[in-house]
Order: sequence, then structure tokens, then C-alpha cells
Amino acid sequence: MFQSEVLFAPGKADLRDAAKKQLDPVIAALKSISAKIPPEINWVLRVDGHTDHRKISTAEFPSNWELSTARAISVVRYAIDQGVPADRLAATGFADNQPIDPGNTDEAFARNRRIELKLTER
Repeated sequence: MFQSEVLFAPGKADLRDAAKKQLDPVIAALKSISAKIPPEINWVLRVDGHTDHRKISTAEFPSNWELSTARAISVVRYAIDQGVPADRLAATGFADNQPIDPGNTDEAFARNRRIELKLTER
């Protein structure tokens, strides 16, 4: 799991340069592990975008759905650029519908704004 502030500027979906440094070891590990997964296992890395419950409404992101999904897509595109096969990736946006902290503090909001990576079967 990555907190959104590490990967993105507030209200944006473009990966920061520092984010790429955080993602690179994970992507390298995924590529190494994927070479060892038996071919009969149809695996996928699901990249889940999450936001806090404060509403966003901009021309680029009319709602938290668009922001969370755009952020997940940015991570997927970066993984593809680093050599992860596109057919092994999925981007999913959950908006504010799966909070991990029910609080209304800045700390709770920060915990809920995140990207989760899940290696799973299709």
C-alpha cells in the first residue's frame, strides 16, 4: 500500500518522480516473481485507487471515482513502461467507498487516500 501523498500531488493523478523511485523495487520484484509463477495460473496485479470522503469536483476529475481511477491507471501505465505485460495489470478505482479509517481527521483522510497493489488470479 502506498499513501497517495507519496505518489501524487493533491488532486492530481500524474506520478511524481519520487513515486517512481518508490514503485521501482515493487515492479522489479513483480517481474522476478512473475517469471516463477506456473503458466497455468492466470494472475493479474490489481492496482486499486482510493480517496478520502471529501468530494472533488474539477474539470479533470468531476468526482472521487475519476480521481481514484486515474491514479490507478497512472500506476498501471508506469508498470507497463517498466516492462510488466499489460495483460497482467488491472486498474480499479474505489473512490471513497472502502475507507480503512472511519475518522474525520487529517490523519484519517491521509490513510484513506492510497494505492493498493494486489496480486491475484483472474
